[in-house]
Amino acid sequence: MISLHLMRKNLGRKKMRTTLTVLSIIVAFVLLTLLLALSRAFSMGVEMAGADRLITMHRVSFIQPLPLSYLNRVESIEGVTAATHFSWFGAYYQDPRRQFGLMPTDLSRFSDIYGEFEIDPDQFRDLQRNRMGLLVGEAMLDAFGWELGQRVPIGSTIFPQRDGSYAWEFDIVATFRGTGGGGDEMQAYGHFDYFNEGRAFYQDMVGWIVTRVEDPDNAEEIARQIDQRFANSPTETKTSTEEGWVAGFAAQFGNIGLIVQAILACVFFTLLLVAGNTMAQSVRERTGELAVMKTVGFTDRQVLGLVLGESLMLALLGAGLGMALGLLFLGGARTAVGQFLPGLALPPGALVTAAGLAVLLGLITGIVPAIRAMRLNIVTALARR
Repeated sequence: MISLHLMRKNLGRKKMRTTLTVLSIIVAFVLLTLLLALSRAFSMGVEMAGADRLITMHRVSFIQPLPLSYLNRVESIEGVTAATHFSWFGAYYQDPRRQFGLMPTDLSRFSDIYGEFEIDPDQFRDLQRNRMGLLVGEAMLDAFGWELGQRVPIGSTIFPQRDGSYAWEFDIVATFRGTGGGGDEMQAYGHFDYFNEGRAFYQDMVGWIVTRVEDPDNAEEIARQIDQRFANSPTETKTSTEEGWVAGFAAQFGNIGLIVQAILACVFFTLLLVAGNTMAQSVRERTGELAVMKTVGFTDRQVLGLVLGESLMLALLGAGLGMALGLLFLGGARTAVGQFLPGLALPPGALVTAAGLAVLLGLITGIVPAIRAMRLNIVTALARR
């Protein structure tokens, strides 16, 4: 208790210096929180991707459509157990900045492709009967404050209706929940027929085709066969595994993991210099006091522990406040961009990692001043006063 009291008192001697050092540690750990969450959000899609699913898109670009007739030709390939199509609607609710993923599809085939989505059977039957029906993830339902049975106006940034209006109406009929750690619940799915008949252009065209294969080991071969079937046609295709497709999409933003590591390395290197300088100055200013403490009976180990304890207390205080503030910012970020980055959350073990970094920071910045204080010669130190 005496040592803890001394640590607090020593850190409070130079309040401005201590405050600025703690603030720098807080900023570093806020950044750590946000970057870890961002890295997880970009890698989550790869982790959730099914090994037995293939994605077929236009060879030139993802935004180029495919003929609906391609679906039957893909299904006829040996080794394919199910296939369906999806289109990007470009949906937003009330405000164009509140965009989310809405994909018109053949909902009767939906469960054949995405078995990890759990849907109430009664709701699913109602969904089949309502051509304006919408299947919504439970997380999205909560995020937008929707209720089952509610009719909602949803705008499209891409597809107008035949009358020129970009406002579409949908009925919230069913919800789904991702099971087994899979399934993005910040998405919605509607009936393709309703969408196809109502849009002003691109009739009988789809965005991409998702195929489920019987044996994941044959996925690459089946992908090759699909592309070969449409080779030299006006609309050639490019097929890859779902994991490869998601990873390729994320790679358009760069190597997120490497970027995160580089930023954090720079931040923590700077932090080591700042916190290390603080501890070194603190010990130099108290040279005489440390000599007196040794004179009255403090052992070398006690002096070592006292200085290291101050460094650890400084690092843990800043890290704790930084992580708490980072979690608050993360909650706001999820509200703002959760529809685009549904996996925006701290990865498992992040708090343990942060605690370990804080302890490591405290030890590294405090070890040299602590050793100097431990080896301090009483006579020499008192002569300098």
